[in-house]
Amino acid sequence: MSTRWLAGAMTVACMVLVGPSAPSDALFDRSPPEAVRDVVPNRVMTWNICNPCEESDVDRAAEIASYAPQVIGLQEACVGDVERIREYLQYLHGLVYHVEYGSVLSSWGRCGGVPWNPGGFGQAVLSAAPMTDRVNVEYPDGGSEDRGYMAVTTTVGGRSVRVFNTHLAQRSQEEVRAEQVGVLAAEVARHDRAIVLGDFNAVPEAPELTRVWELATDTDPQCRPSLAGTCKTTTDWHTKFDYIFLRGIAPLRHRVESTSYSDHNLLHTDLDPT
Repeated sequence: MSTRWLAGAMTVACMVLVGPSAPSDALFDRSPPEAVRDVVPNRVMTWNICNPCEESDVDRAAEIASYAPQVIGLQEACVGDVERIREYLQYLHGLVYHVEYGSVLSSWGRCGGVPWNPGGFGQAVLSAAPMTDRVNVEYPDGGSEDRGYMAVTTTVGGRSVRVFNTHLAQRSQEEVRAEQVGVLAAEVARHDRAIVLGDFNAVPEAPELTRVWELATDTDPQCRPSLAGTCKTTTDWHTKFDYIFLRGIAPLRHRVESTSYSDHNLLHTDLDPT
């Protein structure tokens, strides 16, 4: 058996053990290069990336890169997946992002790791501009699973803005979601300029979303509780659960992008920088 053949076999074996979603050190120089591609200024995206769905992080990154938003809110996000997505965005697509995490639980079954140190699961925010003042809040009652919100301050359109990212309790838990919205809305109300991203697991006319509607508007000007029939759906089960709520900021245009890599579509909006 030649030394070259043995080295090749060991390489293949390592690739099988690591799995297709993990970045290769041979591909990624750990000294990050400068961005070689610009993000779309003032574009904000929210996406529940579906976990556990066993989708490739390479494909998830390519999907995000297609729209190159300045700010990205991810839900159902494992820290390890987000790390890989961020690396693929940088080294395969030339898009460089800062990242902050809002994990609400540790889950070996969903996120891997080792039994005594499982991966974090929850929300994440990626931003082309630096972020400060991160907070991570777990709701007092998560319903059937721990849920929470995270918030960061970053710059959009040359102005400071508070960005919130949340995932509310599952569909049949309206009373729990109402309590969660109360916690979130109380914090959003403290800011004159805010972007609230996330999977709210509720349709626009749901009573539990009332306090959010009192503070902000959805990026879709045709989507209001009284006009719910005109909202574009964002899930595979033909409902709108995903929102980009804006407070003190005006939208220019928005799109719902279908994807085969999650049971939620991508929602992104371009904001008026003034």
